[in-house]
Amino acid sequence: MIADDRRCRRPTYSRTLLAVLLASLCAAPAAAEPREYLIDPDHFGISFRVRHIGYADTLGMFLRASGRFVYDEATRTLHSARVVVDTASVFSNHDKRDAHLRDADFLDVKSHPEAVFEGTGYEAAEEGKGRLRGTLMLLGQSRPVELAVTLNKSAVYPFPLAVARHTLGISASTTLRRSDWGMDYAVANGLVGDEVHMSFEFEANRQ
Repeated sequence: MIADDRRCRRPTYSRTLLAVLLASLCAAPAAAEPREYLIDPDHFGISFRVRHIGYADTLGMFLRASGRFVYDEATRTLHSARVVVDTASVFSNHDKRDAHLRDADFLDVKSHPEAVFEGTGYEAAEEGKGRLRGTLMLLGQSRPVELAVTLNKSAVYPFPLAVARHTLGISASTTLRRSDWGMDYAVANGLVGDEVHMSFEFEANRQ
């Protein structure tokens, strides 16, 4: 009778084990989904260069900006993106020139304190590279732009933090014709180039 009782209990044990396994599978996380990333302001660089009277390029930066985007780790693709640049933070290491860049000849920061990029579509190319399409609102005008993007390291940040964070690094670049946004000061006479070469380097943290 003891042996018979044990045989009778085995199916119940098997069914219990199967139920636990099924529950575990159901509770397991689904495939990775796109997640929002917030750009770290301490690791966010925006630089530009523009030809000066044909002699050489003048280099500059924007010192304040913020942004966020949605990224799919599984497919390594970017989705929506938004970057806001404080135009008054322009810096070219020359006080008089910087004041000129802020006035109505160029950025007109009193009337347009922000330049805003909105990413609308991403096309992956070779591994880790792609093209991000979107629009740039500058001087009150919105024009299409396209950035060449390189997706760099994606991993948990290596330094000790109160809360572990997953960080993605991105490099991007594009070339703008400032006259497309009505910024045509000194273009016709060749004193200041029309083409502005932009570079972006930043780290962003998964939310």
